[in-house]
Amino acid sequence: MSSAGSDAFQYSVPDGDLGLKGPVEKPAPGTLPLRGDLAHIALAGTHLAAHYVIPQKRVIGPAGADVMETTRDDSPVIARFDPGTIIEVLDVSGSWIWGCLGPEGPSGYMKAGCLAQG
Repeated sequence: MSSAGSDAFQYSVPDGDLGLKGPVEKPAPGTLPLRGDLAHIALAGTHLAAHYVIPQKRVIGPAGADVMETTRDDSPVIARFDPGTIIEVLDVSGSWIWGCLGPEGPSGYMKAGCLAQG
């Protein structure tokens, strides 16, 4: 996903040195938008990930969206986003998206079809 265009949120890389400065407690699933391979760009100064993502702005469609812990249909539901909720999409894989409400979460997986069209 490209960060070009008006659909990108305005986040910037933190100033100064980025690096591990000591142990950080692993957040519970569904809280911070942090995975082993990806993290929200706003977490770059505090959490280690292989890649940081500037999220894309999307809107939840008329049916709303269950936010799930994994990309399995029987996964626990972490939260529910109401229709019209603006979310930050961090990754798209097949019929699933990984997104959040913001850098503080909640975060999780949603069916890509839950997004508003247009």
